[in-house]
Amino acid sequence: MTHRPFRAPAAAAVVLTAMASVLMAHQPAQAAADRIRLGSASDVSRSTWNGPAFTMNGAGGVVTASMTRAIQEIRGGTGSLDVVVLAGSAPTSGSKTPECDTITGLTGVNSCTTWTLTTASDGNNSQMATDVRNAEFVYFAGGDQCRYTAWKGTALEAAVEAVVAKGGGSGGGSAGHHINSPIVYDACKGSVTSAEALANPYDQYVSFTTGMFEWANYGAVINDSHFVTRDRMGRTMSFLARAVKDGLAPGGSAWGVGVEEGGGSLFLDRNGMATQYGKDAYVVLADHQPEQAVDRKPLTYSDFKVWRLTPGSTFDFKNRPTCGYYLRSVTNGTPDANLYNGTPVTDCGSQGGGSTVAESEPNDSRDAADDATALASPGTLTGSMKSTSDRDYFKVSVAAGQTVSVNCAVPSAYDADVYWLDANGSTLTRSVNDGAGTDESLSFTRTATGTGTYYLDVEAYSGSGSATYACTLTRS
Repeated sequence: MTHRPFRAPAAAAVVLTAMASVLMAHQPAQAAADRIRLGSASDVSRSTWNGPAFTMNGAGGVVTASMTRAIQEIRGGTGSLDVVVLAGSAPTSGSKTPECDTITGLTGVNSCTTWTLTTASDGNNSQMATDVRNAEFVYFAGGDQCRYTAWKGTALEAAVEAVVAKGGGSGGGSAGHHINSPIVYDACKGSVTSAEALANPYDQYVSFTTGMFEWANYGAVINDSHFVTRDRMGRTMSFLARAVKDGLAPGGSAWGVGVEEGGGSLFLDRNGMATQYGKDAYVVLADHQPEQAVDRKPLTYSDFKVWRLTPGSTFDFKNRPTCGYYLRSVTNGTPDANLYNGTPVTDCGSQGGGSTVAESEPNDSRDAADDATALASPGTLTGSMKSTSDRDYFKVSVAAGQTVSVNCAVPSAYDADVYWLDANGSTLTRSVNDGAGTDESLSFTRTATGTGTYYLDVEAYSGSGSATYACTLTRS
């Protein structure tokens, strides 16, 4: 079989933002590393941050909408933060800092520093490690993810993990998307097409790196980029079959996240809730051993579960759904038709679980409540307190003898309380814990016969912001 030699995708072109008052410091830090800083020469000093938050982009460039949201959530709507961009090679034309040119124009950014690191040893550059640790978001540029995996076990890896641990964030595009999953298709031996990977899941160009970045709620995932344009569903399916067969994913299941180029970006908040921006993304699940996955034989795997995420849709990685997917199989290396479209399975039973209802304003009364009566169990209700007087209502149905438990993760940007109301609006139970970022929980059992209608009312007590709350509702 003939393989193309590997070529790292070119960095996406980014429009240069005019900045009359920006400070630019360009200085080589060590022999093979290069540093360019835009914005303030001094880092922000602050004790607490509201992340983590992540952006997973289908191409190398920054997606303004998801990056803006990440910045807003990490800083809690106040103050500013510092960003570091890590690249394995410099752009061959145009600006030397295309990502920072965009990032420094966003609200809440104090500075953006681009580090170009061309050798594995650059991962231990002391000034780079200091810059990263002092930042609140790290963005991996497009390029060659094999260069990024060479930084495993270096000061760079530890510094990025420290940023996330303090409530900052990480992200990237193309190769930078790949490196942010716990199982990395590293392409260190060369790039592989879908046809090649399906013809032989153990093709010499299929190689993985594990044990580098493992973000909360994002376990057992393999990221892929340029997903539809370069027809990468087939190779992701092959990667997942390999991960299950070789025990790379804990629990016997592996998940693929493929994001389309041209503005596609998956934003992931601190509660594991993902929101899709720009273009489509796909979540693919392999949850059993492959029927055939051996060297030099084509893949056979029945019933991959595929969720298509259109812009604006959400996916709960913390409580992963067991419904809403369509099924596609591969037989002797030949995939089913229509890999990128399908009719979702909806008959998953009352305990199907994992679905999400996101608030849609105005929903500040029972009459305008978002309808969550068909929400599976467990399911998730999400929204934000957009003002200090905001109230979000969700309509819920409860059967006779059923107990409903609600657990709400509240971001530190505000203090929110939750109330359980009957059909007439009377409060039956509530949770009103004090303090911004304090979670709320309540439970209710229906003792009457038949099925009743109830409302969950999430109210702002103090503070506001765009940070998302997530209320997990479970019926038993």
